[in-house]
Amino acid sequence: MRLAFFGDVVGRSGRKAISKYVPRLREDLNLDAVIVNGENAAGGFGITEATAGELYDAGADVITLGNHSFDNANALTYIEREPRLLRPVNYPAGTAPGKGAGLYDIGGYRLLVINVLGRVFMDSLDDPFVAIQAELDACPLGEIADAILVDIHAEATSEKQAMGHVCDGRVSLVVGTHQHVPTADTRILPNGTAYQTDAGMCGDYSGVIGMDKAEPIHRFTTRMRGGRFEAASGEGTVCGVFVETDNKTGLATRAEPIRIGPGLMGHLPLV
Repeated sequence: MRLAFFGDVVGRSGRKAISKYVPRLREDLNLDAVIVNGENAAGGFGITEATAGELYDAGADVITLGNHSFDNANALTYIEREPRLLRPVNYPAGTAPGKGAGLYDIGGYRLLVINVLGRVFMDSLDDPFVAIQAELDACPLGEIADAILVDIHAEATSEKQAMGHVCDGRVSLVVGTHQHVPTADTRILPNGTAYQTDAGMCGDYSGVIGMDKAEPIHRFTTRMRGGRFEAASGEGTVCGVFVETDNKTGLATRAEPIRIGPGLMGHLPLV
């Protein structure tokens, strides 16, 4: 199976970049599935039915979220109607609408996608490691699922790396989101799980983690609020991870970063 994951889509710039590049990448890389983190898609904070629709129209099969899952009230009802939209699986039982994991039949493959929120320097939800173990016990790789992707939306590099090792040999890909800057550690772990600490964002890299730079600079230099954070509006770059899996085991045989656009030095996997 050939799949691509794209990191946090930030505002209109990120949505336009996804719409521009993902259809071409689906064709050029012969992708079977595309998963996108959309938690910043609506003006940099949260997601709406309309902004999710843009990502699906561009070729996303599944959208994951994070700590901004419900910043827009529209998401509270939309997520109940859209099974391809996932919020973190480790919300306490009965507290959040929607679901945190989904098994999808995509092109004849059974793909399990799990979204989980870290707890270090983040809102403290239920234990992410316990939540992941429960999902993997219920849907083993190579038995029920042909491929499994885990999006760990977390602040701490150490927590993401620990999740990679816990999942090694049990999932196809563990990829981090939330930090909005791609890390240079794309690799396959010893037991066959592809890993990258942070996929980076899809958006305008001329600002500060996808926001127009004026307000972040004002706050850092004066310790005062000057206004609201606004998503940067320049031309967007898409960042993510490409993974190819063994069709028998579901484990990764290849993993490469994806970086396309004007904001960063590019990297495009060869077919």
